[in-house]
Amino acid sequence: MRSFNEWLGKMRPSINSYNYYVDFEKVYENVDTIKIELNIMNSLIGSKNIKADFTTLLGRYPEILKCIPTLLAVRQSEIYAQDDEEAFLYNFNKNELFC
Repeated sequence: MRSFNEWLGKMRPSINSYNYYVDFEKVYENVDTIKIELNIMNSLIGSKNIKADFTTLLGRYPEILKCIPTLLAVRQSEIYAQDDEEAFLYNFNKNELFC
């Protein structure tokens, strides 16, 4: 006769691997399409004034806008944001300076 407690004790909490949660092939494909823009954005790491540096970077390389939704982990290219004073609708398909 099998012991239910022994059998249950040998079970793992999940049989899901990382691939169950993340389609890594799709991630790599998506990153490949924006890897140059991501490398340009890497220049902001360690910035003392990230907002001004981002604005300057955006003025020189407006194509970096298309990597923002991926960095924010959102699917849509328009993102609505609101602070205490006003609301914003950012469209990352348009190469416009919005900062």
